Amino acid sequence: MANILILSIEKRSKDAVKVQQILTKAGCMIKTRLGIHEASENSCSDAGIIILELVGAPKEIKDLISKFADVKSVKTKFVRI
Repeated sequence: MANILILSIEKRSKDAVKVQQILTKAGCMIKTRLGIHEASENSCSDAGIIILELVGAPKEIKDLISKFADVKSVKTKFVRI
């Protein structure tokens, strides 16, 4: 089984530091991390997606997800596959 957490961030310029602080504290739970946002020579999207593969107890994962609830531009989706 894999624990996948998807973060949709609508205001990266505003909330990136707060999101990164949460992710840094949970660093030992993060097995894989992939960040995606649209970028070109002329623009850089303020929206992005981070996909995390997590390890840890269900309560630890639930606690991590709840920390993102305080960040208004972040939506989360947890999938266990």
